[in-house]
Amino acid sequence: MSKPKLYGISGSRALRAIWGIEEVGIDYEHVPVTYGADSKSADYLAVNPNGRIPALVDGDLVLFESMAINLYLAKKYGGALYPANPADEARAFQWSVWGISEIEPLQMQIVVQKLFTPEDKRNPKVVEGATKALQRPLKVLDAALEGRDWLVGNAFSVADLNVAAVMQLMQMIGFSYAEHANVQRWANACYARPALARAQAKA
Repeated sequence: MSKPKLYGISGSRALRAIWGIEEVGIDYEHVPVTYGADSKSADYLAVNPNGRIPALVDGDLVLFESMAINLYLAKKYGGALYPANPADEARAFQWSVWGISEIEPLQMQIVVQKLFTPEDKRNPKVVEGATKALQRPLKVLDAALEGRDWLVGNAFSVADLNVAAVMQLMQMIGFSYAEHANVQRWANACYARPALARAQAKA
């Protein structure tokens, strides 16, 4: 059977799935499709008709969306990375969806302003508003991490992986959540993982 094939580059949202597959530690083929023209080619659209990265091919399974890819990889190959009971599995789903619904839309407003908008056309009110709005979900995350190291169970899991992977864009834009001490402690532990360093080294 052929090894899994993961499409995407580390300098994109595909880093989330590259981190995920590095965490589970399996042998895989990395195909460095970018978010440019090559992700709109007929060959790639046959894998992901959305024309976005990442995408995963594992045998007969073709999968897109980084959260789904990581949940699948963790369940099939990740051992203790995947929750051992239905309640914790549901919590892992909860936090994965939470990351892309509560954190990502707000942080992307800042990313667009700081990284993709010419300096003379930036709107500081957008950044100010998104920064203020992010305090609410960050407080939720901080409270969830009170007295515990990880979101689900007693060890790093796919729940931590998915939320931390979404929030990694905050590092790129210099967003500080130091006032949320539990979040800062947890994020430091997540971003120190060797699998992330290996993922970031992928083109």
